[in-house]
Parts: sequence; C-alpha cells; structure tokens
Amino acid sequence: MARILGIDYGLKRCGIAATDPFQIIVNALDTVETKNLESFLSKYFETEQVEKIVFGHPVHKDGNDTYLVKNIQDFCKKLQNKWPEKIIDFQDESFTSVMAKDAIMMSGAKKKKRQDKALVDRISAVIILQKYLKHI
Repeated sequence: MARILGIDYGLKRCGIAATDPFQIIVNALDTVETKNLESFLSKYFETEQVEKIVFGHPVHKDGNDTYLVKNIQDFCKKLQNKWPEKIIDFQDESFTSVMAKDAIMMSGAKKKKRQDKALVDRISAVIILQKYLKHI
C-alpha cells in the first residue's frame, strides 16, 4: 500500500501529515512555506509512495467556502498536471485549528510551544487526515 498525505493549506505555510504505508497511523510530518510546498512534495514523492493527498477544505460557520478555497483549487490543478496518478481529495477542516490548540495545551506544553503556529498547522493536518480516515 501507499501513504496518504494530509495538508492544512495556508497562504503563508502548510502543515503536512502522513499515514504509515498501511494507512492506519497518522503522524505530523512537517510545516513548509506555501511557496515551497510543490518542491517539498517532489522530494517526498522521490522517497515515499503516496497514492492520495487530502487537503483541508476551509468553510465559514455558515457552510460557505472561504477565500482560500480558490488558492487550494489552483494548487490542486498544478499537482494533477504534474502527478496525474495521485488522487486528490478534500476534508472539511472546520475547527481543526481549535482542536489542534486544545491538543497542544492538553499535552502540557509550555506557553511558547502552544503559540508555535507551525506546530498548530502540523497538528491541524493530522486532525484533517484523521477525520478523513474516520479515526475521530
């Protein structure tokens, strides 16, 4: 089997999570600047077999898409052109940042660690992928 990646896409940076090859366990992988995401994926695909990429789908409380959806869709088109064999899917990412912050706080992390936005993005990517796999 191959891994599934989860991406919490943002304008500045993206949190990335990945499953194990059996698609059972989800781990935080990295946080990269959005401008470097395509390059990061290229390098990752050289060493790891990935069958699917799941992007968080950001929506407002009323259920309408946020401004970020267009950016995500444009990026996904680039990915599909470059790697047509990769399946791209989406998962509602509502409240994943709040859940990530709560998880970090419950872990007993110090205040400085709790304010680390890159860590929040990685944990959000984990939660997006867990929700997609119906682990939570």
